[in-house]
Amino acid sequence: MLISDSHRFLFVHVQKTGGSTIDNGLTAALGDVRRIPAANRHAPLDRLLQLEPGLADYWTAGFVRNPWARMLSWWRMMERFRDGAAQGVERYVDHLQRNRFAASIVETYPDFESFVLGAPDEHPRLRKPQIRFLDVPAGRADFIGRQESLEADLHTIYDHLGLEWTELQSVNIDPGRPDYRDVYTLRARQRVAELFEPDLRAFDYEF
Repeated sequence: MLISDSHRFLFVHVQKTGGSTIDNGLTAALGDVRRIPAANRHAPLDRLLQLEPGLADYWTAGFVRNPWARMLSWWRMMERFRDGAAQGVERYVDHLQRNRFAASIVETYPDFESFVLGAPDEHPRLRKPQIRFLDVPAGRADFIGRQESLEADLHTIYDHLGLEWTELQSVNIDPGRPDYRDVYTLRARQRVAELFEPDLRAFDYEF
């Protein structure tokens, strides 16, 4: 999450949607940025409003992503941790020692198919629809962009806030990631559709 009190703005960081790139760009452009220490960096909007009810009056934005592509992105990250640790890369070894979520994935699921079919049952964060991060009883975030049109949608946020646009410095890029349509079996594809039906309905995503 990212808060700018001078702009009365709140950014909700949904995992695997380009949020780190967005956060870095907004942090540089806004100038006054703060976080809520008691909240996870990926805390949903309802949690942030519980901690700071005054944020309900702030203009709120977040991003979502095609659920099938997003699940593949989760897996590719786990593969990087696993393969890097196996090669003795210190930062990956350290990460798996500190992060029980990632370590459990690496230890339990040997391939993408088993990950999609089994890991969401074990780890709630993998099955939480993205819309649940951005919906509250009083309404929905003011602006919901899409990872697929990240730069254009981020332009909309900058324009709304009166920020000067600067070229994005993308992070966490995975240049070798295949097209998600090439890696799903029918069973895995249907599993993602079941898990993220609220996102398919809310954002008209299709396989």
